[in-house]
Amino acid sequence: MDQLVAFMLSISKNFLDSTQTPHSGYHWDGSDHRFFEGWYYRITLPDCGQTFAFMYSIEDPSGGKPYSGGAAQILGPDDEYLWRTFPDVQGFWANSSQLELGHWGKTNLRTQPTLLLPNEFDGHIKEGYQATATLNQGILHDPATGNYCRWQYEIKPVYGWGDKGELQQSTAGFLSFLPIFEPGWQILMAHGLASGWVDWNGKRYEFTNAPAYGEKNWGGAFPKKWFWVNCNCFEGEPDLALTAGGGRRGVLWWMESVAMIGVHYQGKFYEFVPWNSQVSWQIQPWGKWQMQATNSEYEVRLTGTTDLPGTPLRAPTEDGLIFACKDTMRGEVRLEVRSRNSNQPIITAYSSLCGLETGGNSWDTTWYSS
Repeated sequence: MDQLVAFMLSISKNFLDSTQTPHSGYHWDGSDHRFFEGWYYRITLPDCGQTFAFMYSIEDPSGGKPYSGGAAQILGPDDEYLWRTFPDVQGFWANSSQLELGHWGKTNLRTQPTLLLPNEFDGHIKEGYQATATLNQGILHDPATGNYCRWQYEIKPVYGWGDKGELQQSTAGFLSFLPIFEPGWQILMAHGLASGWVDWNGKRYEFTNAPAYGEKNWGGAFPKKWFWVNCNCFEGEPDLALTAGGGRRGVLWWMESVAMIGVHYQGKFYEFVPWNSQVSWQIQPWGKWQMQATNSEYEVRLTGTTDLPGTPLRAPTEDGLIFACKDTMRGEVRLEVRSRNSNQPIITAYSSLCGLETGGNSWDTTWYSS
């Protein structure tokens, strides 16, 4: 086991020294209070115009509760969907100090679940996954349909959440270290490069240095309503990453509506958050996402659109993991960042491989807010 730890540390240390963000570790404190944590890994394959998004979650890990258990979901080519549950919380493991987690479903091992070398995982885990800051690997199989997915790829982080080479930031600000904002949200890797393969129902996708992304959320309460825009595969701009989102979240005993926009470009982080910017948005129930923000130096505008119907996804809620949001990974987005001093555009970019999402309740009309 010491050799395994040394191996994993050696391949990731150079990257993680400058890219590991706050909140990379597992947040559960061992109590039996209502709790969930979820992780999101995505790769985009520009050559074929497809995306794979892997979503892992654990709820009430103390066990014995109505919603105790884990799950893995995949949004695959053409927004197709695959998911499996892992009811046994004892099969889940995660590291509290860095980004490492996994869930063993079907396996011939009788040992405590932990990180395995990739070839050991292949040989012993018949259903499950394991993921770190530099690896994502797993296998899911739906016996009802016969559909399956196997995947294994390595990740080279490029941007965490902050300027390149600098101390990385908490997405929700310094107060996110206190459990007064529920749920917490952290972009783990705004941009990275993934190399490996995915086998989707017999079709093998191989890729080298494909754009990769990662984020997580956690807590004991659940958002009432939210939206999300994410892209790091822009035409002609390989060093550009956008993550934006907002929602109604709990703060102590009241609810507030908040939103943010983060842009990484050529080593610099452009951050537009409630404590340093004016942020406004107009989000339709589905089809169009508009956001604007201004701070002392820069202003940003983005518009996401889609004519696709979107795919319903499950999300942790007060009533367990249920269909609560809708996504497409094939949305269009236009992004502009300008300098307020010169009024000149710093970034003008377009993509047709943007992730778009709306989730939660009360999406009867367009959500206007500032």
